[in-house]
Amino acid sequence: MIIVSGEALMDVFDAGATPGGQMLDARIGGSPLNVAIGLARLAQPVAFFGGLGRGFLGDRLHQAMADEGVDLSCVKRIEAPTTLGLVGLDARGVADYAFYGHGAADRLLQPADIGAVPQGAVAYHFGSYALVVEPTGSALRALVERECQRSVVAYDVNVRTNVEPNLATWRAAVGWMASRVGILKLSDEDFERLYPDRRPDDQARQWLQQGVALVVMTRGAQGAWAWSATGRTDVPPVPVTLVDTVGAGDTFQAAMLSTLAERGLLQRDALAALDATTLAAVLGFAARAAAITCSRRGADLPRRAELPH
Repeated sequence: MIIVSGEALMDVFDAGATPGGQMLDARIGGSPLNVAIGLARLAQPVAFFGGLGRGFLGDRLHQAMADEGVDLSCVKRIEAPTTLGLVGLDARGVADYAFYGHGAADRLLQPADIGAVPQGAVAYHFGSYALVVEPTGSALRALVERECQRSVVAYDVNVRTNVEPNLATWRAAVGWMASRVGILKLSDEDFERLYPDRRPDDQARQWLQQGVALVVMTRGAQGAWAWSATGRTDVPPVPVTLVDTVGAGDTFQAAMLSTLAERGLLQRDALAALDATTLAAVLGFAARAAAITCSRRGADLPRRAELPH
């Protein structure tokens, strides 16, 4: 099983003006929750660890996970509201977010709550702002410490400066995670925000020296780069008629973890020994999955039948 930890929220899209105001379209969202649903749709056993509110929106998130086959045994229900992420799209369909989540359930996990999380899973995925808000950040770091010596830890940086504007806080989180994770993923936009004076190749080598087995940088319409012990692997973009980019990075992450698991490679030693040909095939699968999501509105991640080998 893969355990996914972090925030679950509602992405809220503008649905047009009404005579009395504005219509909004709320969709299931949150980067880690998207990854969990993506893994379930790709036929991977997956559980979600995160805080869910007890209001009607929290109930809807809980039901959505149940409907998708995500294990709910370590979900924490909390008497608190659900975060809303207002999603704006530019002319190219690229998403911009504004989060309304002060005091929301996804930020209120406690370190003691990790006792509900199974030990020794195949992999543990973490990502986005849950690692930089408290007390949830402390809870997730405690889980990383508990599991990083025996399981693969995957981390998708997914910087959200409208939740935590201090880039030093994000850099500190990445630095702490880099000595504990097997897979570190970020977008080129994340990288440019956090390390404007660094070259990707140089920073990737530093992370590999710290113990990361696989560094992946998604580059939108430019494809993706990945670094491992064998050097850098470049993956070309997959042509797509873009609707929007919501959930594209989460799809890439879910598909990458899924195909690694299918190939028996979701182990630290196996990741470190990945050859360039296999890595290109893994990343190509992830890129095809992300392209499918980009062709649909919102984080509508593909199912396994849509991605032939």
